[in-house]
Amino acid sequence: MLTYILSFLPLSDQKEASLVNRAWYYAAQNALRETNVRYNIPVSSASLSAIKNLGLRGISCISLTNLDGSPASHQVLQSVAYHLGPHLESLCLGGGSPTEASFLALILGCPVLRTLDLSGCNSLFTSGTLLAQPETAQCVRKALSGLRDLNLAGLRDLTDLSFNHLSSCFPSLERLSLAYCHITFELGPTWGSISPQETSPSQLSFHNLLQFVKERAGRLRALDLSGTGLPPEALQALGQVTGLQLEELSLHSCRDLSSEAVATLCRQQPGLTSLDLSGCSELTDRALLAVSRGLQHLRHLSLRKLQRLTDAGCTALGSLHELQSLDMAECCLVSGRELAQVLGSVHRAPPALTSLRLAYCSSLKDASVLTMIPALGPSLKVLDLSSCVALTNQTMKAICTYLIHLSVLRLAWCKELQDWGLLGLKDPSEEPMLSPQLHQEVENQAPDPQEPNSEPQGPSLLMLQGLQELDLTACSKLTDASLAKVLQFPQLRQLSLSLLPALTDMGLAAVARGCPSLERLALSHCSHLSDEGWAQAARFWPRLKHLNLSSCSQLTEQTLDTIGQTCKQLRVLDVAMCPGINMAAVRQFQAQLPQVTCIQSRFVGGADLTLTL
Repeated sequence: MLTYILSFLPLSDQKEASLVNRAWYYAAQNALRETNVRYNIPVSSASLSAIKNLGLRGISCISLTNLDGSPASHQVLQSVAYHLGPHLESLCLGGGSPTEASFLALILGCPVLRTLDLSGCNSLFTSGTLLAQPETAQCVRKALSGLRDLNLAGLRDLTDLSFNHLSSCFPSLERLSLAYCHITFELGPTWGSISPQETSPSQLSFHNLLQFVKERAGRLRALDLSGTGLPPEALQALGQVTGLQLEELSLHSCRDLSSEAVATLCRQQPGLTSLDLSGCSELTDRALLAVSRGLQHLRHLSLRKLQRLTDAGCTALGSLHELQSLDMAECCLVSGRELAQVLGSVHRAPPALTSLRLAYCSSLKDASVLTMIPALGPSLKVLDLSSCVALTNQTMKAICTYLIHLSVLRLAWCKELQDWGLLGLKDPSEEPMLSPQLHQEVENQAPDPQEPNSEPQGPSLLMLQGLQELDLTACSKLTDASLAKVLQFPQLRQLSLSLLPALTDMGLAAVARGCPSLERLALSHCSHLSDEGWAQAARFWPRLKHLNLSSCSQLTEQTLDTIGQTCKQLRVLDVAMCPGINMAAVRQFQAQLPQVTCIQSRFVGGADLTLTL
């Protein structure tokens, strides 16, 4: 029964509940095992006992950090293979430097592995001999015949031979990432007519990749070729492979792709449900029109940094009735007018949009957003309007009226937001700009003139009780008057109040009482915060893991002492450019909490010197 009850709690709450007593501990572990939780294990001798305990609990998803070729790392990998290997389904070694021998020993002990992340593990491919021995390759193929997902992103030494040796061991592969690998493209009509003898021992060629795709076309469902410089001709060659039915394709930062190439792709692969074209700077409205016509089942679409995209292209989005996630951040020519008009038609049929990112769309105005928000409805969970600098309190009130189920709200650098907007009060200096429907809704919730003006009275930020992440960075007109009243979110995990010059100790203490579950907190450049404020606030934040106090000019080593006594789960602390905190105090703090990474910088000889301890 305890396990069932705890399964409804967020991850951090389950971890806290496990500290009550032994029965609650075991119940919490059972609940954690039933959720999709990845355990990050630092590679050191101190982790050996934890690995053994995780093995007893049947943990199936882990990530190993600080992995190198040392004897200690080899010992940890042996322990992982012995205790966790028999039931391990997902393994991440990203950025590590294991030896070939220790890596092989590890994966041979993981017979049910489904996901393997080797991104940035260049040490495995430097020699070019990984799995070159047929006997070894046969053993790995037998052990990992069920592997579905392989991440080889960022491998500078990956070649045709090493790729073929590795991929041949995974006959059931469905998802492959080669993002930011150096792939050579030789233009010509011979693509696809590749013989095994033409594989290169010194480079990764598109010819070889295309041959792999042809051989695995019936099973391959997801490809990530972001940052590879994929030219239009290569994309066309991929799309026309017989039997290939991709569901997910990521082409982030493939800057040579043309709108014509995207249009051809949409005709060739109509079954795509996820497409990332972010940073493909040559794309125009024609590409979006082709996507809307050819990919009727698209659910996730990313168009970040498409500087040529305009409102005219947004009209095409009305055809994507199954769209759930839309990212148009940094599309500076998009004002939102056409997007607001088509959203209503998109959401007459479920599933509705759950994530909308329009950060850095500098042309976005209140008028468009106020028309758009009522159409988004209760399904929206993530809204990012960061650096949409023209938005005002009217947008804030609309969000608090219609989008009360949000879990992530980012409004960084929306400098026109004021206390009025957060409190749900009517700003007498503002002219009505609301759409008729929204104007009537806000008027119905207008404050009673007899009530205290500092209390939330209309559709205030308090309406969003499901918030888990809130970013108000550089909303410089906000003060304690609103922050102390509306920042009362028991589920909030991440909060940024950096660059708020009017935030004081009183406001900080009120925020601490109202948001006790914070794990990440950014308060950089809040010059009015003092040691006294932190003494009041820190005791409410025992779960803090990441804390940014950089450029808080009044803080001294007394704040470090307070944090060290109360924030025992801290992992990262940034006190750069805090003149009252010297290096000796930082070293003393880290001796008290050795697991914490501390960042401090100083001006030395006119230069900014940053040190990470």
